[in-house]
Amino acid sequence: MDKSEIILDQARILGCDALENEPMSKHTTFKIGGKADAYIKVGNLGMLSTLLKECEKAGADYMILGNGSNVLVDDEGIRGVVFRLDGEFRQIALVEEDTIFCGAGATLASLCKFALSCGLGGLEFAWGIPGTVGGAVYMNAGAYGGEMKDVVYSVAYMTPGGVIGRTEKDDLNFGYRTSVFRASKNIITGVTLRLKKDDPEKIREKMDDFMQRRSSKQPLELPSAGSVFKRPQGNYAGALIEQCGLKGKSRGGAQVSEKHAGFIVNKGNAKAADVKNLIREVQTAVYDQTGYNLECELIIL
Repeated sequence: MDKSEIILDQARILGCDALENEPMSKHTTFKIGGKADAYIKVGNLGMLSTLLKECEKAGADYMILGNGSNVLVDDEGIRGVVFRLDGEFRQIALVEEDTIFCGAGATLASLCKFALSCGLGGLEFAWGIPGTVGGAVYMNAGAYGGEMKDVVYSVAYMTPGGVIGRTEKDDLNFGYRTSVFRASKNIITGVTLRLKKDDPEKIREKMDDFMQRRSSKQPLELPSAGSVFKRPQGNYAGALIEQCGLKGKSRGGAQVSEKHAGFIVNKGNAKAADVKNLIREVQTAVYDQTGYNLECELIIL
């Protein structure tokens, strides 16, 4: 029995939804990616702790995948175990009049709706970002002048050994598309957010405005992983790519979006190799023509 089979058996004993040789194209917004040895939905802290300890004992590699919205999974797939935080990890609760606790597996969309229902503002920028709350904190997701660092008060996590901990706001080391968790193996399990009371009508108007801007400028009608490149100092990746005449450039089923050059879209049956080749071509062309070195925001698994 190989390592991932040991973890799959244990997950099934615990009552988890556990799948073998699961195509990652089903679990990423790019709709790209080979098979993972094991794909397991974990429903609570007890299950996660037990499975992490089992992985450690068996020497099995593992990773956490949220909504798969900022990742490109290799065509060869993922050797090891992919955990998806589900069940209790999707719960959201109002703990004080201006404070929400949210499981890391909840989507940003569900958190934004909940905040709106409570008359709490500050999260409007996140409306339309397709990730989970855990993923958004992990990379300090942001848009339209707002970032997760503006609203996160503290983060609950679990160590690889299954021990629960908490990191306060001042120790989260938030930066542009990064946090303390990017250099750590600790797993974000829940997030406490401090927001501001506001008129629900005003909150809704801001959310609608941001969503309308996204829809008009971004290629939401095609599978993608969001912005491919980080914003270079003093410029915009999309503008530089367009300036270099790369809008619409294709490799296999992957294309630099004709709507927003900062996005690469899956025009149908794109492979990870197509996307990677296109990324390299764009980086080379932009550097040769403008001197800007575009850094990938996309996480390649």
